[in-house]
Order: sequence, then structure tokens, then C-alpha cells
Amino acid sequence: MNLTDPRNADIVVSINGQLKSRAEACVSVFDSAVQGGDAVWEGLRVYDGRIAELDGHLLRLQDSAKALAFANVPSSDDIRAAIFETLEANGMRDSAHIRLTLTRGEKITSGMNPRFNQSGCTLIVLAEWKPAVYSDAGIRVVTASTRRNTPQCLDSKIHHNNLLNNILASIEANVAGVDSAIMLDINGFVSETNDTNLFLVKGGRVLTPLADSCLPGLTRKMILVICKQQGIPAEERNLSLTEVYTADEVFTSGTMGELTPVLQADGRVIGDGAAGTTTRRLQELHRDYAYEHGAPLPF
Repeated sequence: MNLTDPRNADIVVSINGQLKSRAEACVSVFDSAVQGGDAVWEGLRVYDGRIAELDGHLLRLQDSAKALAFANVPSSDDIRAAIFETLEANGMRDSAHIRLTLTRGEKITSGMNPRFNQSGCTLIVLAEWKPAVYSDAGIRVVTASTRRNTPQCLDSKIHHNNLLNNILASIEANVAGVDSAIMLDINGFVSETNDTNLFLVKGGRVLTPLADSCLPGLTRKMILVICKQQGIPAEERNLSLTEVYTADEVFTSGTMGELTPVLQADGRVIGDGAAGTTTRRLQELHRDYAYEHGAPLPF
């Protein structure tokens, strides 16, 4: 899929509250994101004048920053103001995606030690015209040899910017000529894909991995809420690859990709090889929920 939109050539980006053109938007070579991937981030989507789960995204951003002991973290009000100002400057009220990044900030000298950070955080609001990255028609996946981080090494509940595990898994998907890669935890259970959460449907039940070695995604949470509201049985538990191969339906979830059917995993056709009934129903319910429950833009 071609993800480029000619309108993105003229976007403005907010860096610490200053709007800059795409060509001028940059951070220092001493910034922690450059020095060590020392940053946290969120992906947000704009639906018809509303930002889906804005409060949840801001809370997770600040919780992640707190877990990493960031100093002088901007308030939710300040971050909201930067987001709204950026969207208004770009004329974005729908079909836009925001990459919100908060780094530990600029260092006084190169190195890993946070003591070198003495000027506070760097806040970046990058909004682009961007549809869901995957087609509603579905994707193919393989299982990556790269494992998802365990909480013993790096807790997945910290939405950090150091994504090399995921990037290595993405490379494996690229080499295999498929769209994405399933990542397992260190015990061999399914965790998530390199960029989305994962759901199975079996016998009318919706199943998703426990959020131990995967990100407890906000779209994932939204789906579980919708299932409860609609009386659709849903469960979080350990899932094996065999259960993926033999599921009636498999789909992924995420702000960037929304809900996407998985048609094939490691060469095994899932179900009848097309988007299933439950997946299609949840796609519609999710979009309705996002449009109705998002935080309204002030312009």
C-alpha cells in the first residue's frame, strides 16, 4: 500500500511548542532519542473532529515517562494544547494520525547517564494525513525468531521508543514477503505482532494474549469493552501458535492499523482465507465507537 499523501509535504510539526515546517523540524544530536532511544511515544488517530482515547494515551505517555524517571514532564494540558495547535495549523480534523513523542531531552554531553539531561523533556507532535496502514481485506504474517521482551528485561507496559526487537521482527516479515510478523514471548506463547496486538476467534469466543509481554494497547482495550457491551464472549489468556493456525478468525488491532484480518499465518490459511463475520462486525463497531467516544477538537 502506498502510504504517502502529497499533503504531507507541507505539514508543520510541533517541537516543544514551536511549530516548524517539515524540513525544519529536527532535534539536537544530543537529544536522548538520538543518543539511546531514550523516549516514550503514543500513536493517536483523528476521527471526524475527535481524537480516539486521548485521555488514555496521555495517561500512558506520562506513566511511561514516570517509570523511566523522566524529569519535568509536561502536563496533560500542555500536551493537549500542543496537539490541538498542530492539528489546527495543518487543517486536520479527520483521517489523520499523530505520532506523539516525549524524549528525556537534550544532554549536556553524549552518553547514557540521565544525569547528563539537565534541560527537561523534548515533546514532538508529528501529525500526518495517514489512513490505516493495512487493508481491510487482510494481511499475511509469519512468526519471527526475535522474541518480544519479557518484563524481566524491559516491561512492555512502558511504551518506550527503543523498538529494535520489533524492527528485527519487521525485517523478518519483509524478507518473507509478508505484511507483518507474530512475536512470541520467551515461553513460546503468542505475544503480539511487530506493530499490533493480536486476537483470535474460535467457536464464537474472542481470545487475546495476556498483556504480560505485549503492550496493553488502547485499541485492544476498546475491543474488549465492545465485546462486553455486545455480549460477545472474550477472554485474555496464553495462546499458542497452534491456536493461531486453527482459529476460525484472526485479526490485529492498533491505532495505526485499526482492525485488520489475518488471512494466512506461516503458510496456514486462517478459516476460509477471508475476513470473518466476527472480525467484520468488530471493525464496524470499533469505528463507530472511535467516532462517538473520542475527545472533541476545540476548532
